[in-house]
Amino acid sequence: MTAAETNADEARENTGAPGARNSRPARRSWAEPWKVKMVEHLKMTTPDERRAAIEAAGYNTFLLKSEDVYIDLLTDSGTSAMSDVQWAGMMMGDEAYAGSRSFYHLETAVREVYGYKYVVPTHQGRGAEHILSQILIKDGDVVPGNMYFTTTRLHQELAGGTFIDVICDEAHRPASEYPFKGNVDLDKLQKVIDEHGAERIPYVCIATAVNMAGGQPISLANLRDVRALCDRYGIRIIHDATRVAENAWFCKVREAECAEMTIGEIVRALCDLTDGATMSAKKDALVNIGGFLALNDEDTFQAARNMCVVYEGLHTYGGMAGRDMEAVAIGLYESVQLDHIRARVGQVEYLGQKLIDWGIPVVRPIGGHAVFLDARAILEHLDQDEFPAQALAAEIYLEAGIRAMERGNVSSGRDPKTGQNRRPKLELVRLTIPRRVYTQAHMDVTAEAVAEVYDRRAQVKGLEMLFEPQYLRFFQARFRPLG
Repeated sequence: MTAAETNADEARENTGAPGARNSRPARRSWAEPWKVKMVEHLKMTTPDERRAAIEAAGYNTFLLKSEDVYIDLLTDSGTSAMSDVQWAGMMMGDEAYAGSRSFYHLETAVREVYGYKYVVPTHQGRGAEHILSQILIKDGDVVPGNMYFTTTRLHQELAGGTFIDVICDEAHRPASEYPFKGNVDLDKLQKVIDEHGAERIPYVCIATAVNMAGGQPISLANLRDVRALCDRYGIRIIHDATRVAENAWFCKVREAECAEMTIGEIVRALCDLTDGATMSAKKDALVNIGGFLALNDEDTFQAARNMCVVYEGLHTYGGMAGRDMEAVAIGLYESVQLDHIRARVGQVEYLGQKLIDWGIPVVRPIGGHAVFLDARAILEHLDQDEFPAQALAAEIYLEAGIRAMERGNVSSGRDPKTGQNRRPKLELVRLTIPRRVYTQAHMDVTAEAVAEVYDRRAQVKGLEMLFEPQYLRFFQARFRPLG
């Protein structure tokens, strides 16, 4: 048995993940590494109330009022529970307009945890994406990446660029157990370079724990190969570091060279292979708002800092209050603690394994932040232009008041050249687990609700779109059932 396999077995024993060597039930094999100090009461609704709510929301879970939601698995962005240390840090936040000491705490944390030299604070991740795209992308450029993300691709397109997917083919196969579905296909990347020329590629966009692929990781070895290829042509690598700590966990348990490394060491190794990063601190860093752009090149940093003053705020707060920067700084250190990340991914695995055991199609292996239901396989009687993932998300809400997110045809949007729906290979519903918020009992309720919908899946109707906004339609589009 290799060191990586031994480490993975030990990790499964400690998390209660599938495949543990002991025979105890998975839910009893570990406990969350935190205790509850405060509770928020949840509203229980009736089927009639839920029907009225989803109709008023145009069958779009984004348009539901949170007070009408029982278990909210829409997103892990800004919905996690902060620690007592973070709350204490917020009380110490320096709200000075210029030169806030909280900014310097944030800057130090980014340098120590991620290793980047320069930090530009932004209100959240898309603020960093906007600044980066406006600085680096010119009209006609192409940006290769390991699968698109909605806001990232839009900012690239608004700057005149075109995103090109170079992720490995396994990422588009939900049932594949390939351990690193976030890996870049080097032949695809080479083809993009050959076809467009390195001078038309401002950077390669690399996400860790790729969201749209199902929270799937990229291996350290693959990223090292990408770095070598980009160095050959003088091309930058920009890192979407939103869930890099979750990616590091998968490297630790699946990649032999990482078995004896700490989570922090793996995070640094991943970041050191890139030239900069956009960061939504609302995920790994465990805060409700905030983000930053981190860079190693001083000239790019100076341009980004000037853009920050125009669009975000002064370069020492960038759209965040001092208390938010303080919470982000603390959260970065907490994000790489082994007990935290082991429990975080373990809870996601727990939910995913229950669904797998009941024969419900999900993206495999289970990712780091969410369980992704394969809506095309579940609602195989619906054409993709009948928005099966959107319909499935609405049906899960109707069943039990659980809010999930569509990640398929609606999220992918329209091809700007043809105006047709992009019809992505993956048509998914994301059950996204906020960090340190829900218990295992909530996961049981969620699994049971999904199973109920699955059992009557043949009765689920497709949807037609009644309203479509110009950008990022999944946030505001409205639908009604066909027929």
